[in-house]
Amino acid sequence: MATIITRRTALLGMASLAQAAALRPALARQRLAATEIRRWQIPEANQAAAVDATHFYGIGNRVLVKHRKDTGERVAEWSSPKDGPIVHYNFGYVDGHRFVLSHSNFPQLPPASSLETHDTRTLQPLASHSLGLRPGSLTWAVRHRGAWWACFAYYNDKGTMPGHDQRSTYVGEFDDRWQMLRSWLFPQEFIATWGVSSSSGGDWGDDGLLYVTGHDAPELHVLRLPRQGATLEHVTTIDVPFEGQGWAWDRSARGERVIYGISRARQEVIAARIPALPA
Repeated sequence: MATIITRRTALLGMASLAQAAALRPALARQRLAATEIRRWQIPEANQAAAVDATHFYGIGNRVLVKHRKDTGERVAEWSSPKDGPIVHYNFGYVDGHRFVLSHSNFPQLPPASSLETHDTRTLQPLASHSLGLRPGSLTWAVRHRGAWWACFAYYNDKGTMPGHDQRSTYVGEFDDRWQMLRSWLFPQEFIATWGVSSSSGGDWGDDGLLYVTGHDAPELHVLRLPRQGATLEHVTTIDVPFEGQGWAWDRSARGERVIYGISRARQEVIAARIPALPA
C-alpha cells in the first residue's frame, strides 16, 4: 500500500510540474506593455535613473543630477573629474538619504568594482566600499530580504575577459561582508536581447519576482529563482518606453507599480506604470 501511495504521489507531482511547464510559455506569450506617465529632458542621465518620494535622479558615468518630480526643476548636481576615482556609474537606488550607486572601472581590465554612497540632499559622497577584483563588472546591486543582490557582467565587445563572453554574466546573493551565498546565470531568452552588452538594471518587485533590463532593448524581463538548476527562469517580458539601461521602482507610488528609466538616444528620464502580472 505504501508503495502504491508513493507512486501515486510521484505521479501527481509530475503532473503538477507538467502543468506548470505548460502554463509558463503561455504567460511568456502574453506580451505586456507599460504605460508612459511622463518624461523629462535630462542629458546627463546616460546610464540610469533613480527616484524617491519627491525627486528623481539622473545618473551618468561620472555625474549625478537631482530634479523635482512635480516641476522638473534641477535642485542639485555633482560630478567627478575625468581623471578622478569614478570611472563608470551603472545603476543607483535611494534608501532614505542614501543614494547607493553601482560603480565599475569598465572597460578597463582586470574588472574592479565598488559601491559608492552619496547624500540624496546634496549629492555629495558619503562612503565608498571597494569590492575589488571579482569575476565580472558590477552593473547593478540592490538590497532584498537582508542580503545584497548584484549582477556582475561580462561583455562581447570592449571590456571582455579572455575566455568569457556575456553568457558568463551572473546574479549573486551576498551577505553583508559581500561573501557570495549563491548565484545564477541568466536565461537565453534574456541574453538574446543584449547585443554585445549585458544586463544594466535589476530589482525585486513586490510580487517576489526579479525584474531586469538589458542595455538597448525597450523591454523589462521578469525572472524568478529556479526550482532546480543554476539558471534563472524567464516568466514574461514587458514592453517599456525606454531602452534598457538602469531603472528604479518608485516605492512611494502607493497602489501603483511605477518605474523610472532613461532613453540615451533622446536624453530623457521617463516614468512609466508597469502592469500587474496575470495570476
